[in-house]
Amino acid sequence: MAGIQFDAVRVDGDRGRRVADRLAELTGGDPGPVVEQANGARPMYFLVPVGSTSYKSWPAGVTTLAAGPGRIAYVPIPATKGVTWPLSWRHEPDGDGHFVHARLLCAALHSQG
Repeated sequence: MAGIQFDAVRVDGDRGRRVADRLAELTGGDPGPVVEQANGARPMYFLVPVGSTSYKSWPAGVTTLAAGPGRIAYVPIPATKGVTWPLSWRHEPDGDGHFVHARLLCAALHSQG
C-alpha cells in the first residue's frame, strides 16, 4: 500500500516510458525503482519516498498514489524473481532503500510536456 513504505507516481503509456528513460540518463542508469505494466493504459509507477508527492505541482495526466486521511492507494509490485506478467521492473530496487528522486521526476515530467 502506498504511503507506508513509499509513495508512487503513475504515468501512463509512452510518456511514462520516455520519462523513465530520461531519468536513467540523468542518474547514470540508477533512477530508483520503476514498475512497468504491459497491459491496459501501460502505466509506469515511479516509487518515491513517503510524503514526497505532496506539495508539488505535478503536470496533467499524472496520478500520485499515497495514503492519507480518507485515502488509500494500492500500487502493483512485481516479484523480483520469476514471471509476474503484466508487471515487471523497468528499474529494480537496489535493496538499499533508494527511491526515485521526486523533484527530479517532477522536473522531467514537466520538460516532457
